[in-house]
Amino acid sequence: MNKYSRKDINNFTLIVVEDDDSSRAPSCTNSKIVKLGKDIEFSPTALDSYNYSGWKPLHHDLLVLSSALEYADRTKRRTPSRWHREFKIVIPVNDLPRWNEHEVRTSLSEALKKLTGDNWDFEFYRARENCIAHARQRHLCFGDKKEFAIAFSDGLDSKCVTGIYESNSSALKVRISNRGIKSGVKEPFDRIPFTVKARSNESSQRTRGFKFAVATAIAADVAGIQKIIVPESGQGALGPVLLPIHNVYADYRNHPSFFRKMERFIRVILGHTLIYEQPRLWSTKGETIKEYLKITGSPANSLNLTRSCWQTRWNIESSNIRSQCGLCAACLLRRMSMFSAGINEPDDAYMFSDLSNNDFEKSRISESNAISYRTMIQYGIVGARHLDHLSQLSSAKDVYLLPYAHAIARTQGSDKDLTFEQLRQLLIRHSQEWKEFVSSLGPETFIKNWIIGGRYV
Repeated sequence: MNKYSRKDINNFTLIVVEDDDSSRAPSCTNSKIVKLGKDIEFSPTALDSYNYSGWKPLHHDLLVLSSALEYADRTKRRTPSRWHREFKIVIPVNDLPRWNEHEVRTSLSEALKKLTGDNWDFEFYRARENCIAHARQRHLCFGDKKEFAIAFSDGLDSKCVTGIYESNSSALKVRISNRGIKSGVKEPFDRIPFTVKARSNESSQRTRGFKFAVATAIAADVAGIQKIIVPESGQGALGPVLLPIHNVYADYRNHPSFFRKMERFIRVILGHTLIYEQPRLWSTKGETIKEYLKITGSPANSLNLTRSCWQTRWNIESSNIRSQCGLCAACLLRRMSMFSAGINEPDDAYMFSDLSNNDFEKSRISESNAISYRTMIQYGIVGARHLDHLSQLSSAKDVYLLPYAHAIARTQGSDKDLTFEQLRQLLIRHSQEWKEFVSSLGPETFIKNWIIGGRYV
């Protein structure tokens, strides 16, 4: 007989300890002890970029919490027959009374359950040393007053949306990607200040949404800002919820319902009222690109260095340079949107460049390294079908779309009928952009074969 029950297989306890503290032995089999400073490392230089006047012990607690969630999420694999997992997280905190408040614990668990589809339970204990006892706090010298915070990366959306809404350097950019960052602090909040050294057993890693939401909330609290702009356009924010993958919990990372729960959690833990605004929720990515070019007057090639690809694997590296695959859902959405905006990207922008080919292998621009074609086929088929199915929703019956529209209206405090019309029009415009893009690839494109259910064998 199996030693563990079916329920136990999905349980996992993560115990975070400080340095060499070995006093907290695990009380169950499915558990792991991780050490701050070893398994979870905080960069003194990066953390210094957060240590401005207004920095609180609670801010450090939030960063430790985020790192622990990431560690647990990456470590515990989901089982094929069951999406959700049962987590217990044990972590040291500076402000123990605040973390043990009922509303804090409840709002935290509810935000994480909405985000990941898992159940989360917490045990907090008092940290042995005040995390800011030796911190070098500085005043914020921004010059012009910041009006909003934004999670900033090498991505297309963050660059375009910052350009659209920023005036006189009014955006407080919280960098969430460490690619291309040189040593030394140059800007406030210039990178996520911790590194999690955990094997990535689980690819979904939904807690990244919590990490980015917390990083921007900390920056907003320190700087006294009430508004955080979420740069995601409509397809990326709503598409994963409208069309969840079979047997996979819907992806709420950029959905309004998750941000309403995050606002509640931040309000009760930090005492800071803020709002995560989504100004491009009813715009396609292509429309956002056009608006950026119009408002900023920037040349189209200013977007060439942005990155959208989900892939981080070795199989999209060429000559030790990480490329964009060109086939995953994020790449296809980017390519469609750039086409809609009238932008011709360079031939080497993607590993699989020529989508007009009838053989996807021949669309590859480089043969300099081995590549997992099976992986790329899977990503490509899922990506192409997702965008096509999203296009088909433009003509879906009202009875299908109404529940989604009403759920969004509740989270936004908006009129249900207006929200339904906005959703319908967004899908119609997406459908037009997608059909025009696929048509531009020519009659022989393998993308059409993938859309109708064909496979490459």
